[in-house]
Amino acid sequence: MKYLNLSKLRSAPLYVLMGICVLLFSCKGGADKSADDEGDTNVKAQTPVTVTTVNDSTMVDYIDLNATSAFLQKGFVKANANGYIQKVNAQLGHFVNTGEVLFTIKTKEAQSIGNSINILDTTFKFSGENKIKASVHGYVTQLNHQTGDYVQDGEQLAAISDRSSFVFLLQLPYELKAYVRDGQDVQLTLPDGTKMTGRATSSMPSVDTVAQTQSIVLKVNSDKPIPENLVAKARIIKSAKANTASLPKTAILSNETQTEFWVMKLTDATTAVKVPVKKGIEAGDRVEILSPKFSAQDKIVVTGNYGLADTAKVKIVQ
Repeated sequence: MKYLNLSKLRSAPLYVLMGICVLLFSCKGGADKSADDEGDTNVKAQTPVTVTTVNDSTMVDYIDLNATSAFLQKGFVKANANGYIQKVNAQLGHFVNTGEVLFTIKTKEAQSIGNSINILDTTFKFSGENKIKASVHGYVTQLNHQTGDYVQDGEQLAAISDRSSFVFLLQLPYELKAYVRDGQDVQLTLPDGTKMTGRATSSMPSVDTVAQTQSIVLKVNSDKPIPENLVAKARIIKSAKANTASLPKTAILSNETQTEFWVMKLTDATTAVKVPVKKGIEAGDRVEILSPKFSAQDKIVVTGNYGLADTAKVKIVQ
């Protein structure tokens, strides 16, 4: 290495000394700038992320299906003689009880000779009227005749939906039949948010040709009147686990074919590594983690993890 000769510098012209000073200052400034650029690059390489930890929670795997309200049985009110309808006490949609008089029919014979008999014998009290009563309790869903109509014996006058036969018919895909057994309780949610419990009592002996669904009869106990053909949501529980490890769905990453899954786990304050995982039940916004077993202290990246490479530099933000 060559050293500067101070004796020669003293004798050098002034402009030479000034040139040497400028050269030394430029070299130092360039070195400092390079160091600053390198530091900025390291800072910019850190991806801002948020982290979470593994929680123990109850996971339930379920499926929601449609269930339609229906009356399995209907009672038909029929005329018991040929005659004219004198009174109608039934109205569409009204609830009637067993034994309630719905129609009064006067036979055509009584219509023609009744007055003559009463004139001959006032104590006979001949009316010729037949009272037709409801055989079941429920809602009047059909009303075929009104006052003054002439009807024949056996002709249908009205139809009553038997309230005791009210059920929900669950449209169950046949491949899920193992999840609904006779005597099992099923949660029902009506369109207005009302929740009730239905119990599976039987299943229809046929399936829909196109949809391949089987109707399951769900018996409900409700004081609230529920109309027919109302569609409710029936929740079928496929499996349930208590106190199992889970993570938010956003923490789980996968390949394009969703055959491999992994999470980004922090090994220190600024480094995240790729850890393959095996999923279990998915419920809501959480996913069960079957393996590996994470500890409560492990920090898992939950946002900002998309596109991170293995052993990525990150910066935890709130």
